[in-house]
Amino acid sequence: MQNSANNRRDFLQKIVSLSAFLGIPPSAFAKEKAFQKRAVKDVWEEVRQEFPLESTRSYFNNGTFGPSPYVVIAAVKESLDQTNRTGDYGNPSQGRAKIAEFFGVKTSEISLTHNTTEGINIMAWGVPLEKGDEVILTSHEHAGGAIPWLNRARLHGIVLKVIEPKPTQMENVRAVEEAITSKTRVIAIPHVTCTTGLVYPIKEIAALAQKNQIFTAIDGAHGAGTFDLNLADLGVDFYAGCFHKWMCGPNGSGFLYVRQELLDVLQAYHVGAYSDKSWELSSQSVSFGGYVPTAHRYDYGTQSTPIHLGVLAAIDFHQKLGKEKIEKRVRELNSYLMDGLKEIPSLEILTPQESKSRISVATFRFSQVPYTKVSKFLVQRGFRVRGVHEAKLNAIRISTHIYNSKSEIDELLKALGDFAST
Repeated sequence: MQNSANNRRDFLQKIVSLSAFLGIPPSAFAKEKAFQKRAVKDVWEEVRQEFPLESTRSYFNNGTFGPSPYVVIAAVKESLDQTNRTGDYGNPSQGRAKIAEFFGVKTSEISLTHNTTEGINIMAWGVPLEKGDEVILTSHEHAGGAIPWLNRARLHGIVLKVIEPKPTQMENVRAVEEAITSKTRVIAIPHVTCTTGLVYPIKEIAALAQKNQIFTAIDGAHGAGTFDLNLADLGVDFYAGCFHKWMCGPNGSGFLYVRQELLDVLQAYHVGAYSDKSWELSSQSVSFGGYVPTAHRYDYGTQSTPIHLGVLAAIDFHQKLGKEKIEKRVRELNSYLMDGLKEIPSLEILTPQESKSRISVATFRFSQVPYTKVSKFLVQRGFRVRGVHEAKLNAIRISTHIYNSKSEIDELLKALGDFAST
C-alpha cells in the first residue's frame, strides 16, 4: 500500500510539474529560452524524465507503439474524469485546426481517424478505380497497408503491381517510374517501411505521379513525429497516419489528409452525423443534402474527447521541443545505432546505408538464426524490440525515439556482440 501511495504521489507531482502544456503550472519545457541554452545532453536526459517508461529495461519498439509523456496522459485522464463527471463530452473537432497547422495543411483537409489502417481503407475504397486499373505497392507493406488493397483487388478486380525496395532514393524513384503503365491509377506506398525503415522519396514520387495523372495514397504511419512533416510541401494527394507511434499520443488516434481539390473525388462510404450538409427521412420526404465540403465527411458520430485532447497535448509537446530538433535527434540516434551495428560480426544490416533513405529504424538479422531466438535473448537482457516477419525477412527491428539515449544503444550493442560470440 505504501508503494502504491508513493507511486500515485510521484505521478501527480509529475503532472503538476509538466502541465504547462495544459495551461496549468509551467514545466521546464515551457521555458523555451532556458531550453535553448541547455547542453544537448542535459536536454535529452530531461526529455527522458517526461516519460513514465520503466528504468529496468530499454524500450526500442516505438515503431509499434510510442509511449506517451506524462502531459499527454494527464490530458486524457483529466478529460476522461471531466466528461464522466459532467456528461459534457464536447466537440472533438475543436482541435482539427491545430492538427492541420502542425502538418502544414488546411483544416478542411484533415479527417480524424482511429489509426493509419482506417485511413488507408478510406483511401483504398474511395479512390475511383475500375476492373483492370493498376495500383503500385511494395513488397514491404504492413498488413494495414496491404490488406485493404488486396481486398479491393479481390472484390473489384483491380491489379496490384508490387515493387521491391531499393537501397537508394534515386533507385526507388526509378523503380516506381518503371512500374508505371498506361493503366496505373494509384501509387500506394509507405513513407517509411515498417520492415527496414526505408524512407521513400515521397516528394519526388508525388511529382512523378502528378506528371502522369496518378493518385498518391501514402501510408504515413512512421511519418508524423519523425520528420518535420509538411504535407502540402510533400505534394501528395492522400496521406494516412496516426498519433500513437512517433507522435507519442494516445492509442486510437489517427488522421487522414485529403487534398482539397480531391474531396469530391475520394468517395466517402462510411458516413454519419457531421458527414452531411443535411438530411431528412420521413413519410413525406427522403432526402440527402450531400457531404460537408471538408474531409470531415470521412469521420462521423461521437468521438472520444479525452483521446482528442491527448492528441492536442502531444502536438504541444512536439512543438515545445521543436519539430526540427526532434527530427535531428531521431536521425542522430539512428546513425549512432547503425554505426555500432556495423562493428558486430556475422550481423547483416537490412536498413539502407544511405542517410536520407532512413530516419528512425534499424533492422538486422543473424544469418541462419531465427529472429525469435534473437528477440528472446534481447528480452532476457532487458530490451523491448520487434521481430520482423514481413517479407520473410527473419529480422529484428530497433526503433529509437527522443526518450532513448546513446548509453542505452551502447548496452544493446554490447548484448548483440555477446549474442554474436555465442
